[in-house]
Amino acid sequence: MKSLFNDTYKQEVIDRINKLTPDTKPLWGKMRVEQMLAHSQNPLAMALGDKKFKKGLMAFLFGKIGKRQMIKDQPFKKNLPTAPDFIVKNEKKFNEEKEKLISLVERFGKADPDEIAKRPHSFFGKLTADEWNIMQWKHLDHHLRQFGV
Repeated sequence: MKSLFNDTYKQEVIDRINKLTPDTKPLWGKMRVEQMLAHSQNPLAMALGDKKFKKGLMAFLFGKIGKRQMIKDQPFKKNLPTAPDFIVKNEKKFNEEKEKLISLVERFGKADPDEIAKRPHSFFGKLTADEWNIMQWKHLDHHLRQFGV
């Protein structure tokens, strides 16, 4: 599995992000490119401790089952449901969101894995540093494929 803790793979993600333009259209889904850039920041910000999200009833009921599915060595499926806290509805500025996302990818890649592992995910609960990394990589890859990069 590719890793954001590896400089080569981290740069690969950043290069893919840099291929996006304000006019890039999704191959599936409803988000515009700037919304996707903002949306993709949320799990990284959660892992880094910048944002906290409430754990809802669905997380208590299905978090552990969902975690097992999400860390499998397969790409995320198209059109998976999005956690309500991660839905971006308001207008965003493409360049600002792109810069913020790249900054978060860089910070995550340089972060102490032991510190990352101390923070629970709002849906999946306690994750190891490796599980956080797998989730981050797969989430970013999913949305970059959604926009054809």
